[in-house]
Amino acid sequence: MSKLSGSPEGAFTRIADFYGSYIDAVYDGDGATADRLHAFYLSEPLQAELRKCEEDNHADGVLRAQNVPLGWKVASTGSGTGRTNATVTLTWGSDTTEVFVQADLATRRILSIRD
Repeated sequence: MSKLSGSPEGAFTRIADFYGSYIDAVYDGDGATADRLHAFYLSEPLQAELRKCEEDNHADGVLRAQNVPLGWKVASTGSGTGRTNATVTLTWGSDTTEVFVQADLATRRILSIRD
């Protein structure tokens, strides 16, 4: 039996919620929902950074790819100095990639996504 849990108060949960919802929206081809998720979960500076990344690389800035992963997993890598950190593992068939995500504990907004 699978179980999921979370809290709207936790920045780490927000990272997991964002990736699950965002991947669903992109998979379904729902660009309007993906844009709304950007606006709700991501800091404004990160949104601007991702737009530039997408223009420069012709790939989704959140997923770092032109296609959609078949699965995802978010693991906490600790918190400190007002931030929480997570590793997001994206599954592409038999391959995986990781991105490193940081969110602000006070605002719960995602501040950075790095390879």
